[in-house]
Amino acid sequence: MIIDDEFKEISFDAFEQYRAANKEADFIVVDVRQEREYAAGHVPGAKLIPLNTLGNHLSELALDKDLFFYCHSGARSEVAGIMAAESGRDAQKTYNITGGFLSYQGHSLEGFPRLQVFDYQESDDRLLYQAMELEKAAERFYESLLSFAPDENFIAPLEQLSKAEIAHARTIYSYWKKSVENPVPFEELYGSLKGDILENGRPLSDVMTDLYANKKVTWTDVIEMALSIEIQAYDLYRTMADRRGQGEAQDAFLSIAQMEKSHMKLVAKMLGDDTI
Repeated sequence: MIIDDEFKEISFDAFEQYRAANKEADFIVVDVRQEREYAAGHVPGAKLIPLNTLGNHLSELALDKDLFFYCHSGARSEVAGIMAAESGRDAQKTYNITGGFLSYQGHSLEGFPRLQVFDYQESDDRLLYQAMELEKAAERFYESLLSFAPDENFIAPLEQLSKAEIAHARTIYSYWKKSVENPVPFEELYGSLKGDILENGRPLSDVMTDLYANKKVTWTDVIEMALSIEIQAYDLYRTMADRRGQGEAQDAFLSIAQMEKSHMKLVAKMLGDDTI
């Protein structure tokens, strides 16, 4: 039985409420499962530290941030909470997310194409390039939705989201160009990006054609697909921030991740009209 003053327990529903109300720089989410489990699916923004290696990495986790552990069903993350408490961490800032990823999967989107899973073992320049591809894909997606929207009330937020993706790509480019020799100008590079969003590399035009052809697709379905794009971006920027370590670059990626959460809220506001 867990002693109350060792660490806190929190449900995934409560964690999602916490994440929506707090800044990205204020907390760390740690997945204590194995790499193959993490690769198959994980909570966006989670840092992978398998339980069997956690003892070697606890000192790397900032003491001034809230720390959330999760695993498959809750057992391993409970052990992680105990280990963290024994290491001297503040029990009031240490959480075990109960129910594990099995519980979280109840929140996952079903029935939509799964976006490309980024290989986080790639070099920084490759990850940054993929991040720009992701932003280009999002821009093209929102532009395509302009003709897909149920009525004109959706036009302004879609245009706002489309422009924001370009701004994000420019920020990423400022770091990418430092990691390669003889970088091409942003406009040239951005113009050359394909912006494909599906793991099998299908062009966005094919995706939109399928959406139009499927008479059962609703506006809610489309918005959930948009949310999946924002979640993928959020996950990537949280991971990049973690890889960069403390400093200007980490602050930049945490800031972009924070903006992606704002995008999720803006996209979610477009729910409600289920007609096309």
